[in-house]
Amino acid sequence: MEHDINLNIHYSAPDDIWEKIGEVYASMPYWSGNENGPHWVGNDIDIWASVEPSGIQIAGTMPDDIWKEWYSSLKIKLTDKLGYEIGEPEDGYEFKYFE
Repeated sequence: MEHDINLNIHYSAPDDIWEKIGEVYASMPYWSGNENGPHWVGNDIDIWASVEPSGIQIAGTMPDDIWKEWYSSLKIKLTDKLGYEIGEPEDGYEFKYFE
């Protein structure tokens, strides 16, 4: 139910990449907005995203059965929108942008 992952999207990515990421975020189920940072809320769902030196961090609570589909969809949408494969660096996914 608790989730905490990092994605291979580096904080130094150009502005057009961040705009695309924002579009994907807003397209995901449970989106509640970006007032205090990207956030998704629902019944037993409270997920947020932040930009960290280790990549985009997505963390919070979501039932495992919903998470599996939601997280898979997020990675697919980001991969399609950004043009390179998105996943967790510890699983071998490399960063495209660096300082």
